Amino acid sequence: MQISTRTGPRILAILGPTNTGKTHLAMERMLAHTTGMIGFPLRLLARENYDRAVEKVGKGAVALITGEERILPKTARYFLCTVEAMPVAKQVDFLAIDEIQMCADPERGHVFTDRLLHARGRSETMFMGAETIRPVIRKLVENVEFDRRERFSTLTYNGSKKIQRLPSQSAVVTFSAQEVYAVAELVRRQKGGAAVVLGALSPRTRNAQVEMFQNGEVEHLIATDAIGMGLNLDLNHVAFAALTKFDGKFNRGLTAAETAQIAGRAGRHMNDGTFGVTGNLSGVDPDIIEQIEAHEFEPLAKVFWRNARLDFRSVDALQKSLRRRSDDPTLILAREPVDEIMLDHLSHNEDVARIATAPDRVQLLWEVCQIPDFRNIHTDAHPRLLTSIYRYLAKPGSKLPIDWLGEQVLRLDRYDGDIDQLSSRLAGIRVWTYVSHKHHWLEDANHWQERTRAIEDKLSDVLHERLTQRFVDRRTSVLLKSLKDKSELMSTITANGEVQVEGEFVGRLDGFRFIPDETDAAFEGKAIASAARRALTGEIAQRVKQLETDEDDKFAVNGQLDVLWNGAQVGVLKKGDTVLSPDVQVIDSEFFDGPTRERVRTRLQNFVNAHIEARLKMLTRLRDCQLSGPIRGLLFQLNEGLGCVPRSELESLVKDLSDEDRKALAKLGVRLGVETVHVLDALKPDPVELRGILWAVARELDALPELPPAGRTSVPNDRANSKGFYLAAGYMPVGPLAARVDMLERFAALLRQKARENDGKVRPDPDLLSLLGCTVEQAEGVFTALGWRAEVTKVKKSELLAKEAEKKAEEPAKAEAEVKAEEAPAAESSEAAPAEAAEAEAEASEASEAAPAKAEDATEATDAVETDADGDELVEVKFFVRVDRRKRGGAGRGQRGPRQETRGKGGPKGKGGNNRPNQGGKGGRGGKPGGRGQAPEKNNQINEDSPFAKLKEMLAAKG
Repeated sequence: MQISTRTGPRILAILGPTNTGKTHLAMERMLAHTTGMIGFPLRLLARENYDRAVEKVGKGAVALITGEERILPKTARYFLCTVEAMPVAKQVDFLAIDEIQMCADPERGHVFTDRLLHARGRSETMFMGAETIRPVIRKLVENVEFDRRERFSTLTYNGSKKIQRLPSQSAVVTFSAQEVYAVAELVRRQKGGAAVVLGALSPRTRNAQVEMFQNGEVEHLIATDAIGMGLNLDLNHVAFAALTKFDGKFNRGLTAAETAQIAGRAGRHMNDGTFGVTGNLSGVDPDIIEQIEAHEFEPLAKVFWRNARLDFRSVDALQKSLRRRSDDPTLILAREPVDEIMLDHLSHNEDVARIATAPDRVQLLWEVCQIPDFRNIHTDAHPRLLTSIYRYLAKPGSKLPIDWLGEQVLRLDRYDGDIDQLSSRLAGIRVWTYVSHKHHWLEDANHWQERTRAIEDKLSDVLHERLTQRFVDRRTSVLLKSLKDKSELMSTITANGEVQVEGEFVGRLDGFRFIPDETDAAFEGKAIASAARRALTGEIAQRVKQLETDEDDKFAVNGQLDVLWNGAQVGVLKKGDTVLSPDVQVIDSEFFDGPTRERVRTRLQNFVNAHIEARLKMLTRLRDCQLSGPIRGLLFQLNEGLGCVPRSELESLVKDLSDEDRKALAKLGVRLGVETVHVLDALKPDPVELRGILWAVARELDALPELPPAGRTSVPNDRANSKGFYLAAGYMPVGPLAARVDMLERFAALLRQKARENDGKVRPDPDLLSLLGCTVEQAEGVFTALGWRAEVTKVKKSELLAKEAEKKAEEPAKAEAEVKAEEAPAAESSEAAPAEAAEAEAEASEASEAAPAKAEDATEATDAVETDADGDELVEVKFFVRVDRRKRGGAGRGQRGPRQETRGKGGPKGKGGNNRPNQGGKGGRGGKPGGRGQAPEKNNQINEDSPFAKLKEMLAAKG
C-alpha cells in the first residue's frame, strides 16, 4: 500500500478479488472515525453492516438509509446506505463506496460514477472494488493511494457435475426466476431441499433464505447473480447452470470479471473454493478459467456517466441536460435509465405536460419519475401510477390523498396465493414503502412507513414460508442439521410402525419391510439410513418372535394372494404340489438372514395349512378319506376342481359307482347332479372366497379375479373369466349366464318336470326365471346351452289364455310349496337375502308374463288374423324342446359331454340333483310322469304346417 505524506483528505482505493476483507477493512476504518458513511450496492448489504455496526457502537449511533427503509436516530454518527440513497451533502469524516467497479454497470453505473467523482469524506475517502477499475480511478481521481488485496483462499475450476452429485454447501447460479425455481424443485427431489435467492425478493425474504443455508437446514443455494455482490456465505462450490443473462436489452454472455465476481463467493476466509458448471452446460471457456484462477482481467477503460447538473426550466430542458455528454472520453453516456424512460412517457401525457411548466413542477416530475419500478412488469401500470401521484402532488400545497393511498396499500395487504402472486404484491408494497419515506408527499409519513413496512415484512415472511414449503423438505433439513451436530443420530419406532430419526418421520415398518417416505430424498444419506436400520434390526427380531407366538386370528390371506400378519403383507402364496396345499414364499426383507426367513416361512405355512383345513373341511376330508376304486378317482378330481366339476368330465367314473359308493358320497356332502358334481357346503361365501384364491394360486395368477356377489343365483357370463374360475366360485357357465350350481340343478330338474307335463315342450315361465333370477332372453340362452331347441308353434289363442288363467289360479299353492322347499335342508346353500331374492323373482315374473302379451301384440299388429278350420284365432308361441344329446355334439358349447345311461343303478338322491336314471331315456325325448326311462306315447297329431294337414283339410271340406 502506498503511504501518503500529504496532510489533506486521504483517498484510498482498496482493490482485489472477492474474499479479501475489503468491506471488513472499510467498516473498521469508519468506526475509527468520529463520523462516517458507506454506500453499498444492495439494501441487503446495507442492512447486514448496519446490524454489525449496531452491535459495536449501539443503536443510537447508527443510521440506515435506503430507498425503502430509513432508521435515523437523532444522535446517529455512522450512516450505512445504498449508493443511490447516500445523503452526499452531509459532511462526515469517513466516506466509502463498496463495489466501485459497478461504475461500468449499464443500468446503475452512472450513480456509482457520480459518487466516485463527487462523494468525499472530510478526512478519508475509500473506494473498494475489483482490480479492473484501477485505470479509471487513476484517470478520474487525483491523489489516490492504491492498495491491492490478495484473496485469502484459492479458487479452482473443477469441471461439470450433475446436480445430484454436487457437494454440500454448493450454490447453483442461473439468471431468471423461472430457472431458479426449476432448479430448486429438482434439488428438492434429489437432495432434500434448497434455499433460493433472487434480486426480486425483499431483503427480509432473502435474509431468511440465506439463514436457512447458513445454519445448515439446507445444503444448497439456488440463486441469480444477486449473490455476487458482497453476500457473505459459507460456500464451498459455485456451479453455473447458465452463462448468459438478459441485461435489460440483450441476452449476452457473462464476462470473465462477472463470472469471477459470482464464482468468488465460493471459499470463505481461509477455506478454498471451487467453481464449475452443471445442468446442460459442458464447461467454461479455458481462457476465462485461467483469468478467474489468476484473478487477472481486462481492465476497464470506460464507465457510465450522467450529467448531475440538471436544468429544470422545462421538461424539454431537463431531458436535454440528462442527455448531455461528457467531454471526458472515459465517461460514456448511460443507457437510457428507467427514470428517464418514465420521464419521456409522462411528458407525452397531456395533463402532465399542462402541469409541468414551471421549474418546481418539473423538478417534482423528475422526483416522481425516480420512484423505482420494483414490479418490473414492463407494462404501462407503473407510468399510470406515477401519473396519478404527480397529478395529486402538483396541486399547490397538496399531498397524496389518504383515502386513495389507503386503497392502494389495502389492495396489497393480502397473504393468500402462490409464490408469484406473493412476489408481485411484495414488489408493489415496496413501491409504497419507498413513497412513504418522502415526508413532504404525505400527511403522516411515519404512519405510512410503519404500515407499509409491516405489510412488507408480513409478505416477506409468508413468501419465505411458501418458498420453504415448495423447495425444502423440512424433515430432511432437520436431519441434515442434526447430522452436522452429532456423530450418531437417535432413531425410534412408534407403536404404529413409524420410523423416526431425531424425532422426524423417515418411513414406516410394514410387517418386516421398511418403506422409506417417498418425499424423503435425504434418506439415501448413509448416516440417516444407518440410524434407521440400527433401530429396525432390533425391532425385526422382536417381530419375528411375536409372529411365531401369535394365534392364527392375527393372520389372513387376501385376493392379491398375500399372506397377512396384523394387516401387513409378510408372504405370498405360490403353487404347491396340489391345489389344496399351496406353498408360502416370505417377502424380501433386508433384515432377514437364512434362519430367520425359514422361521417366518414355517409359521406362515402352518397358518395357511390350518386355514385351509378349517374353512375347506368339506374338501380336505375328501382328500383324507380312505376309499378305493372309482370313488377314489372321482374324489381326486373333485378336490382338484375345488369341489365343483362338470358331470360330463366324471361320467365314466359315475357310471361305475356302486350303491355303497353313492351312499359314501352322500355322507361326504357330494351331490351327483345332472349338470355338475359338487360339494354343497363348499358353496357358502367363506369357502367360495378361499376356493377362488386357491384356484388363482394354482394357475399362478397375480391376483384373484372379482368373485360373483354373495347370494346371487346367477351372474352375467363374463367371457374374460375362464370356466375353471366360475367352477371354483361354485358357478357353471351356461350361455349368457353363470349359474350357481345348486340352483342350476334345481332349474334343470324343474325344466325336465315341465317338459313331462307339457308333451316335451317348455316355455320360460316365472317358476323357471325365479330360480336363476334372469330375464326371458337370458333364460332362452340357458335353454340352448343346456340342449334345448326353440320351436315356434301356432296354437289356439283361447287355449293359451285358458292355460294362463289356470296357472295363475295355481300360483298361491305353488308359492306355498316353494316356501316350504326353501326351508328344506336343500335350501341351506342359498345365501341370498330375502329382499334380493324376492326382487329377482318379481322381475323374472314380470318378464315372463310380458312374453305372451308381446306375442299377442305382435299378432294384433298383423294385417290379417290367422284362424284354424273352426275359426279359432291362432297365435305363434315359442316353445323349447329337448335336442337328442347324441346329435348335439356338445350343444352345451363345451359345458357337457354325451350323457351315459345309468339305468338300474338306483343310487341315493341328493340335494340339488337327481341320481335316478335319465327321465327321457335315450335321445332325451321325455317320458311319462313317474316313469323310468320309458318312451312317451306316440303323438299322432299332424303338424299343421305340413302338406298332410292341408290335404286333410281339403278332404274334410269335401265331406
